[in-house]
Amino acid sequence: MYPPELVAPMRAELDQLGFEQTMTVESVDEAVNTTGTVLMVLNSVCGCAAGSMRPGVRKSLEGAAKKPGKMVSSFAGVDRDAVVRARQYMLPYPPSSPSIALFKDGKLMHMVERHHIEGRTADMIAEHLKMVYEEFC
Repeated sequence: MYPPELVAPMRAELDQLGFEQTMTVESVDEAVNTTGTVLMVLNSVCGCAAGSMRPGVRKSLEGAAKKPGKMVSSFAGVDRDAVVRARQYMLPYPPSSPSIALFKDGKLMHMVERHHIEGRTADMIAEHLKMVYEEFC
């Protein structure tokens, strides 16, 4: 488990964009099982989360014609039970941190796994997410 003071600034990056923290199984269930679109980010302390995932998510929302109706985040290595539950909703994809999932009406529509994040720039991730928003939101 990472200490809360270590991950606080990393959580804040998404909080400032309007993300809600899903730190319990119940909050994950409530977020996913809703009508409309939900962008779920499994946050991480790794370099690819800091260098491209979080900045890519931020850029994807800037000026996007379509956006998810709700945005939530759980932190791998901190929100253990919540992350386990989120990963159950992300099946058949294997556990991956960081990762980004888009749900619509409780169904997984799109998944961005760690290997889609590593080695990609924030701009590449942003453009990819904008296309996903256009298709599903």
